[in-house]
Amino acid sequence: MESNGENKTVSRQSSSFSLRSPSLNALRLQRIFDLFDKNGDGFITVEELSQALSRLGLNADLSDLKSTVESYIQPGNTGLNFDDFSALHKTLDDSFFGGDGDVNGGDGNNDPSSAAADETDLQEAFKVFDENGDGFISARELQAVLKKLGLPEGGEMERVEKMIVSVDRNQDGRVDFFEFKNMMRTVVIPSS
Repeated sequence: MESNGENKTVSRQSSSFSLRSPSLNALRLQRIFDLFDKNGDGFITVEELSQALSRLGLNADLSDLKSTVESYIQPGNTGLNFDDFSALHKTLDDSFFGGDGDVNGGDGNNDPSSAAADETDLQEAFKVFDENGDGFISARELQAVLKKLGLPEGGEMERVEKMIVSVDRNQDGRVDFFEFKNMMRTVVIPSS
């Protein structure tokens, strides 16, 4: 990617591709890997990756995808294991976004602006679920996102409603940003 006057735009786009919190980013990447690994064998085949991208509305030419992905698959494996998938993700992050999304740790990021950056990441994640932009995530909105991701919970409104209730502190039947933020903080893996 050439470095002309577009650097600011590229770095702003990166926040939706990778989060600035290493532990949250690693958890997100593991969840994506698990979603793509449809048969649960610990490998993502080119076909599984193609199907997942297609469900997300990102139709990729199978032969182009195959030629890109195969260079990351270890000899003797049937697909990408998690480490291979992480390496592919890092290469894409470096190529398209300047590599500011380290999934495997980093320096702990003591930058005073990191708290504000984490808040921005959470706001962007919240907007994905808050499809109508009213400032709340309803059970229907959560169900729609879960369905798009191909998760089985998306097919059962009762399970979706239980998910909402589990984080709905003020018991209004929906999740506001404060409740969402508290929920996301509980899923962060502590740095070791």
